[in-house]
Amino acid sequence: MTPFNSERIQGRTAVTSLHTTRVRRRRLGVAAAAAGLFATLLTAGPAVATPDPGDSPVKGKISSSQAAEAREAVQNGEIPGVDEVVHSKNIEHLTNVPKDLIAGTNSDLAFQGKYAFAGNYDGFRIFDVSNPKSPKTVAQVLCPGSQNDISVSGDLLFLSTDSSRSDNSCNSAAQPATEKSSWEGMKIFDISDKRNPKYVAAVETACGSHTHTLVPERKNVYVYVSSYSPSASFPDCQPPHDGISIIKVPRKAPQKAALVKFDVLFPEGGNPGAPTNPGVSATTGCHDLTVLPSKDLAAGACMGDGIIFDIKNPERPRVIDRVQDNVNFAFWHSATFNQTANKVVFTDELGGGGAATCNAEIGPNRGADGIYDIVGKGDQRKLVFRGYYKIPRHQADTENCVAHNGSLIPVKGRDIMVQAWYQGGVSVWDFTNSSKPKEIAYFERGPISTETMVSGGSWSAYYYNGHIFSNDIAKGFDVLKLDDRTTDPAKRVRMDELNVQTQPDYFKDFGH
Repeated sequence: MTPFNSERIQGRTAVTSLHTTRVRRRRLGVAAAAAGLFATLLTAGPAVATPDPGDSPVKGKISSSQAAEAREAVQNGEIPGVDEVVHSKNIEHLTNVPKDLIAGTNSDLAFQGKYAFAGNYDGFRIFDVSNPKSPKTVAQVLCPGSQNDISVSGDLLFLSTDSSRSDNSCNSAAQPATEKSSWEGMKIFDISDKRNPKYVAAVETACGSHTHTLVPERKNVYVYVSSYSPSASFPDCQPPHDGISIIKVPRKAPQKAALVKFDVLFPEGGNPGAPTNPGVSATTGCHDLTVLPSKDLAAGACMGDGIIFDIKNPERPRVIDRVQDNVNFAFWHSATFNQTANKVVFTDELGGGGAATCNAEIGPNRGADGIYDIVGKGDQRKLVFRGYYKIPRHQADTENCVAHNGSLIPVKGRDIMVQAWYQGGVSVWDFTNSSKPKEIAYFERGPISTETMVSGGSWSAYYYNGHIFSNDIAKGFDVLKLDDRTTDPAKRVRMDELNVQTQPDYFKDFGH
């Protein structure tokens, strides 16, 4: 998501000091294992907080006529009422866990064993989901730094910081992005004790880390850091920022995590955007990457470009093909492979996640998913566009709604995924026929407001071990149960770890 970039600073109930030396920001970043690393573990009792209103869900002005139309749509039953939960017959809403001590904007999710890890602009929360009907909070860690995109591998947890901080500690303060001493990058925690995560390392990266993707190996974890240059006025984030930062993290010595290189993906320049391509974002980096290690393949959603690349050597990714859609795609946001790696779904985050784009005016092809077949072999593989998918339910003009994060639902012989659409809710859809995708299930809430734009809804919706887990920006953590003959075979696939942007070979790795 692109519009949120503010922070909340909360009071601390406990502080664990791991290191003492502060570092300052550098051009391309270096390992900062000896930097000032502090984490706040919030376990019980009330939070002592000084909320920053700027970190509340974004509010936008809506015209009186738009507000009237939203109210009328509710009254006429065209859309659900404010906060009303609705869903298809084949989905059951098992529970919602509201936000607690970590009270900022909820972001991404990761999974390991019986645990779900929920990112939040204020830090992260660990749930025990062994009973999906009643998730239990295991730990809450206060560590402000949007977006706090999150992933896990073995005993390590990774957090992305893409906002200007005074230093790399969890006690840092927000400061202007124009301040050259600002810190942004990756933070690494030891989660061998889920109840007591320990902050062990930080690595500074150019333009921070908006998102990141893990390429795990036995001895090391490679971290592909996606970020982009929003403005030439930021001293440490100058365009062209045409690639990704690659970090190497030794599993047995994560404190030695270090930047390996900044890898240029667009040596001849990315999409120039406007005015050459009006309404399209210029490519000054990547928003998100998805890797399929079993196929040595990755897909990049890079603002104005979509790419696939070879990752056989994780330190030397190699672009195979690149596509643009200058008619209907404004911002290439994320990517999902099908299991056989002959398709990839790219999302377009039209409006940056803070706009109402699921309406008749925007139409079915903008702010949607683009489905591409991968044809050919080896270096001759090409991305070939086949069709668009967008949720078939119009939303009010007070609801931010656009294609966002989703995952495959592992069913042999079919291509099915579940996906978040912010206030458009959660959609389960089948793209086995790339040209004729169709929705098979959905869950959503009515608008947060019919008077003004208040951003909320599902940031990420992922399938893990028989259930759908959704992290709602404003409402908290939702658990859904899907009962449909088409998707029921997926219940037999049991995973021991899932980072959606590191797609497993579901049937080879976990059986069926």
